[in-house]
This record gives sequence, structure tokens and C-alpha cells, in this order.
Amino acid sequence: MNQADFVSVYRELLPKIGQYLSRRVPLDEVEDIASLVFEVAWQKRSQVTPGEELPWLYRIAAFQVANFRRRQATFANFLSTTLMPSSAPAAEDLATFDLDLAAAWKSLSSSEQSLLALVAFEGLSVQDAAIATGISANTASTRLHRARKKLAAKLQVQD
Repeated sequence: MNQADFVSVYRELLPKIGQYLSRRVPLDEVEDIASLVFEVAWQKRSQVTPGEELPWLYRIAAFQVANFRRRQATFANFLSTTLMPSSAPAAEDLATFDLDLAAAWKSLSSSEQSLLALVAFEGLSVQDAAIATGISANTASTRLHRARKKLAAKLQVQD
């Protein structure tokens, strides 16, 4: 992929990568992580198959999100060992969460969550989600079906 093609892909897909990241990291981190995604994409641009740029970028973004979370966990661990907590979460903040959905979502494995999020939130086809997660389309389809069934079963039990 030459520079002009890369710029074209960047302009077209940056909003989708931004949306993907905004659902996974704090909003003030989206721009920095998006820049890391496209930096890696530029370095590895020879590896992308034409027509599969978006799922390829989602895969890179998933790695960058994982790196961000590791850094945050390390920092939080450091803070928890050196600082005393100053306050608890506000009651109204806790009440705004859909606890049943959160509990059902947590019952899914991280690979199930990732696959389901790519299809449900990012609007990828099963084929593109398979590329983004590095598995075959058949495996993705099977795992997606099981994840949806598992999520639905957890939500019915909690009702």
C-alpha cells in the first residue's frame, strides 16, 4: 500500500476506529490510541489484504486497547499500594448501570465478548470479525452463536 492509498484508508476508517476505541477506553485516550493504531498500520501496511483493511485495523486496535489496559492496571496497582482511597463511588453512579446486563456480559469469556462486540457494536460481518480476531469464519460463526445463546440465557435467568 503506497502513501496515497494509506491516507485514503486513514481518512475513511479513522471515524470507525475512533468509535471502536470510544467504547473500550476513556474518551480522553481515544485520539492517542487511534494514532498508535495507525502508526502500527503504517509500519505493517504490506501485511494487509486489500478489502480487509477495517477488520485488520480492528485487530491492531484490540492489541492497543490491551496494551492500554495493562498500563492502566499496572498504574492502578501501584496507586493502590501507595495511596489510601479517599472516597467511594456515588450511589447515583452505581444506580445508572444495568447490573443484569453487566453481570451477563461478565459471564462471557473475553474472546466471546470481543467477537460479540465486533458484530453487535461495530457492525462487522461474521467474516470480517473472524479476520479481526484471527479465526476462521466458521469458528467465528459458531462462537458467536454460542455467545449470543449464553448471554440470552443469563439474562433470562436474572429476569
